[in-house]
Amino acid sequence: MIEELFATDAYLRSFDATIAEVDRDGGRVALARTAFYPGGGGQPHDLGSLDWGAGTVPVTRVKREAGRIWHWVDAPELPGEGTEVAGELDWGRRHLLMRTHTALHVLCGVVWVEFGIPVTGGNMEPGAGRLDFPLESISAELGRRLESRINEELAAARAVVVAFLGRDAADADPALIRTAANLIPREIDPLRVIDIVGLDKQADGGTHVASTAEVGAVRVTGTESKGKGNKRVRIEVINAPG
Repeated sequence: MIEELFATDAYLRSFDATIAEVDRDGGRVALARTAFYPGGGGQPHDLGSLDWGAGTVPVTRVKREAGRIWHWVDAPELPGEGTEVAGELDWGRRHLLMRTHTALHVLCGVVWVEFGIPVTGGNMEPGAGRLDFPLESISAELGRRLESRINEELAAARAVVVAFLGRDAADADPALIRTAANLIPREIDPLRVIDIVGLDKQADGGTHVASTAEVGAVRVTGTESKGKGNKRVRIEVINAPG
């Protein structure tokens, strides 16, 4: 089993690990433990570096594949299995993704409170993202209203709590059922749950800040109709006023 350090401590910036497998043709290594998020749920993979004693090399891509988390490295030669390595995240990029991901969850929570509808899709990059909702209509006025509500929730400094729930408990939780956690394969047990206390609760594998106040502030940069019953809201993360 891979020890997924990012799942329990999103603030871990550096770590030590052992190389579990080497793919020389692919220019990548799999680690027995890692703080690099491999991407998923709309959140991009992390970047950073590895060092096995021959100098620091960039990690250019990370992906979960066939039970491994692979790290592509820009290095002329790769070390062997069992080699100890030191990993370092590109923390500025990771932290901005954490802020962005949390802001999108706040948007999801606000829309649920206002309209009682779930999110149907989304994506993000550092500092910006979008979510889709089955709204009948959307407007610039609604965008301004959502922006105001999101920033109210961010300023409220709501705690963001990570928990692991067994499937029976998760499937019986109304807050998770509305986000279709019951559609996640049964073999994923327990579920990792992100709870923005008092606002939003979802099964989620990505990384988040510990308080909504750490996000800063949000600007709604666009509202679009993508067809009947499919409306898109775009946001960007900015520093809080003052």
